[in-house]
Amino acid sequence: MPKKILIANRGEIAVRVIRTAREMGIATVAVYSELDRNALHVRLADEAYALGGETAAQSYLNTEAILDVIRKSGADAVHPGYGFFSENADFAQAITDMGVAFIGPPPAAIVEMGDKVSSRKAALRGGAPIVPGTTEFVHTADEIVAFGNENGWPVAIKAAFGGGGRGMKVVKDAASVQEAMDSAKRESKAFFGRDEIYVERYLTWPRHVEVQLVGDKHGNVVWVSTRDCSAQRRHQKLIEEAPAPALPDGVEDAMGEAAVKAARAVGYYNAGTVEFIYQDGEFFFLEMNTRLQVEHPVSEAITGIDLVEWQIRVADGEKLPMTQAEINELRRGHAIEIRINAENPAGGKFLPSPGTISALKTPDGFGVRFDGGYEAGDTISQYYDNLVGKLIVWGKDRPAAIARTIRALEEMKVEGVHTTIPADLAILRHPDFAAMQHSTKWVEEKLDLSNVSSHVAAGEPPTPGLVEKTTTVEVNGKRFEVRAWVPESGATSAAPRRAARASAAATSGAATGDVVAPMQGTIVKVLVEVGQEVKVGDAVVVLEAMKMENQLQADKAGKVSAVKVKAGDKVGSGDVLVVIS
Repeated sequence: MPKKILIANRGEIAVRVIRTAREMGIATVAVYSELDRNALHVRLADEAYALGGETAAQSYLNTEAILDVIRKSGADAVHPGYGFFSENADFAQAITDMGVAFIGPPPAAIVEMGDKVSSRKAALRGGAPIVPGTTEFVHTADEIVAFGNENGWPVAIKAAFGGGGRGMKVVKDAASVQEAMDSAKRESKAFFGRDEIYVERYLTWPRHVEVQLVGDKHGNVVWVSTRDCSAQRRHQKLIEEAPAPALPDGVEDAMGEAAVKAARAVGYYNAGTVEFIYQDGEFFFLEMNTRLQVEHPVSEAITGIDLVEWQIRVADGEKLPMTQAEINELRRGHAIEIRINAENPAGGKFLPSPGTISALKTPDGFGVRFDGGYEAGDTISQYYDNLVGKLIVWGKDRPAAIARTIRALEEMKVEGVHTTIPADLAILRHPDFAAMQHSTKWVEEKLDLSNVSSHVAAGEPPTPGLVEKTTTVEVNGKRFEVRAWVPESGATSAAPRRAARASAAATSGAATGDVVAPMQGTIVKVLVEVGQEVKVGDAVVVLEAMKMENQLQADKAGKVSAVKVKAGDKVGSGDVLVVIS
């Protein structure tokens, strides 16, 4: 068993791993960027080391910096979490070459299954049907156009080394291919460090059903549960549930068996997830995620299995503690996970909402769990994923779980940033969701969010006086904390006022001609120039925030009279980017 685990990640998943490791008597090491200097995962870990930099590329994707911390800290195991290096075979191999345990699958399996193209080939070897698509990378827009013309539109351009909807673009016609391909490659590079892409047919009304599995180093592989993850926006999940409901008899077992066969085809061990598309009684292999998934807690909730503990034990060479038959007997009830993201769902736009959380109250009660990465006073940065935390609710059956989740969401309080909670409640209360008539496209194509609103409450101003403050001190890159009672500052930030202006601009019906940044972010591309004529709805600027690209559009027709930004500029909420007169 490892004595000290370094978590090569941040936020909610780093906190999750730290808690299980502590219960197992294992010391933990956190790493952090400049922006995460006082983050929750840093405060909870036994030790913490600075990586430097602000962006993911400068910090959490800096291999040499992380390897240096492993050496300095004496960690004998590394947990990659999800995202970042979790599906990077080179990183896993570098860890292994140091004689340090990688709490994940073997590098060879990451190469084959982490690459979505080769994973499709492995699925075919294992006997799982695949969605029609390329089994090689695509390099040009012409290749994608040819595929669409042959197989039909729309098609999905997808990151070969990604997941979670990052770097995925759906294209409805040939004219949109080049722009979508460029955007998919940029997002993939920013989030996963790789920009290879492939293309596949985009099904018309599918459900997204996946299988959680775990394998050990002795050749044993079991599937823990299915999960339905069909409530999505931007191809990223909002709500997940286990087990996947309303499947015909035999389909769940068939999916589980297909997932196990696919894993065995590449000699897989540790936790992993095989994703399927389900439509009209048929299922197709989509991809395999060679890591722990964001939605793993719903599988834990219906089985009582701590998947992180199993990961650590498997990495240490232990056999799986249960057989497939024993796991089948464990499943009971129904569980729902709500991803609480810092986004404004008003009008169905789901615009990222970075900022400081001024108040955070999480729900409680029977069958309720919250996995969070932030506390009140913490800041959600534009440079990272916008997941505030995950609400996991268990009920004796699906209706009970839905009712309990609604109650818990109504109790939850988040101030300082917008969240997806209003949209989550709209989904849970909708008869289509209750009847399992929704699909991966339902939220964006059918669900009416025109009357959904999200408000940011700034919270009460602090009372002046002495307060206990924690000051961070770094000695040779290692983090230490010093506590002292100091006068509380009376200074206030202008950020809430700017955010309020941006929110008003985004939600008001008045056309001003000013294209305003609705959130903090980085300009990726300027699509217009001074003197150019534009129509209402024309895209004028591409803004990246929280690893998502957002096209900002003209709110009135006219001539561009000013362009105030260029690619690479960092902008704040409320900044005027383009003026149309």
